[in-house]
Amino acid sequence: MATEIELRRAWCKESVLNFSRYMFRRREGVRYNVGDHIRSIATALDDVARGACRRLIINIAPRYGKTELVSKMFIAYGLALNPRAQFLHLSYSDDLVLSNSRAINELLRADYFRELFPETAVSTTNAKRWNTTAGGGVYAVSTAGQVTGFGAGRVAAEDEAPAVLPGYVSGPPFNGAIVIDDPLKPTDAMSDLVREDVNFRFEHTIRSRVNDRATPIVIIMQRLHEQDLCGYLTTHEPGVWRLLSLPCLTVDADGNERALFEKKHTVAELHELERVNPFVFETQYQQNPTPLEGLMYSGFAEYDTLPVGQGVGQGVARNYTDTADTGADYLCSVCYVEFPTGLYVTDLLYTQRPMEYTEPETARMMDRNATVIARIESNNGGRGFARNVERNLRELGNRRVRIESFTQSKNKQARIFTRSAEVVNMIRFPRGWKQRWPQFASALTSYRKEGRNAHDDAPDVLTGMIESITAQNTTRYSRT
Repeated sequence: MATEIELRRAWCKESVLNFSRYMFRRREGVRYNVGDHIRSIATALDDVARGACRRLIINIAPRYGKTELVSKMFIAYGLALNPRAQFLHLSYSDDLVLSNSRAINELLRADYFRELFPETAVSTTNAKRWNTTAGGGVYAVSTAGQVTGFGAGRVAAEDEAPAVLPGYVSGPPFNGAIVIDDPLKPTDAMSDLVREDVNFRFEHTIRSRVNDRATPIVIIMQRLHEQDLCGYLTTHEPGVWRLLSLPCLTVDADGNERALFEKKHTVAELHELERVNPFVFETQYQQNPTPLEGLMYSGFAEYDTLPVGQGVGQGVARNYTDTADTGADYLCSVCYVEFPTGLYVTDLLYTQRPMEYTEPETARMMDRNATVIARIESNNGGRGFARNVERNLRELGNRRVRIESFTQSKNKQARIFTRSAEVVNMIRFPRGWKQRWPQFASALTSYRKEGRNAHDDAPDVLTGMIESITAQNTTRYSRT
């Protein structure tokens, strides 16, 4: 019958998360605070340790526990599995990697670790480079430091059986890894020289520090620029790197905003970070690096109330809808009131959900916004969508909305670019619109003048709204 120590040992070896929870509690005296993001990262690290993943990039915001799990516990776990494993640990900061290295060394010398893994014994304690008595160890240095003379991983002898190494469960031995924690300093991200130097050093120096082609490389970092190390690698080696991106704020299938880890930041707190610095929020917290230059739209005016001071009867409630051309596109339908001084958005629908949902929901939105005229693009099935929306309106008892179905034949990108200044100058959004329609806001505010954009549905609709003014020669309408 297995002893209690043997059961603990087996449980810790089962996964990175099990190991981390046990060691953290023994070291700190409190439970390891495990959120869904920690579970996701730990699962990816399990795949690395088992040989199922050799190239892993994890994107997550600062202060979300990435260093504790990846740069400390994962390395300690690897040495518990195999005391001969060799790790190269890198970061932009010498202080960070040396602190991590000391923490790992101290953990391996702790009584509670040695009780479970006596074969993993530390022979040296120098923070920069230390070894185990079995020949494994850690070399910790900054990404700008000297890495020659040390490699990660170990070439197994030809006659070595897969499971003979002490502490390993089964399969090919896990012989160590290169672990990079934040390769680029945030304040250096805007420097092309520094950023490109980090990428160059990885390509020509760091990458070659693996002792075996099976040795994995793990990079965990916050996004800082489109061409930071993550951007560089995923662009130049598509399909080679597994990317685990963990934005702090997401939207579920029902359109509700969700915080990644509410014990760190609530939805409201994340929006406050966005208000203070939208660029930092989108880049470091949402893992969606957006260029400071090259964006199509510079910003939109917001309003608290509709401009009733212009006089009753000077505005008309309208709608513009662009149906999804393909399964990957979004249906975008915007209700707004047209006044002589601008177009005031009152409601919108921006979703990838099927027509069974969008057709009746678009009709309900038009009805509650007292829409008078609705223009629906008839490209690729839009005509059928328009008929079904009209049918749904009549079933609601609404005979007021006039549906205008039309075909858009002009080049979409050219239209969006040409009308971009008018879109910014003429369209107003209700205060708090980014929180109300986060997916729409993200698609709009990150849209670029040049290069590939994931989606153009939102800019296309706003452009169509401006074109509708021109078509009517900016006529003043009477609301009915």
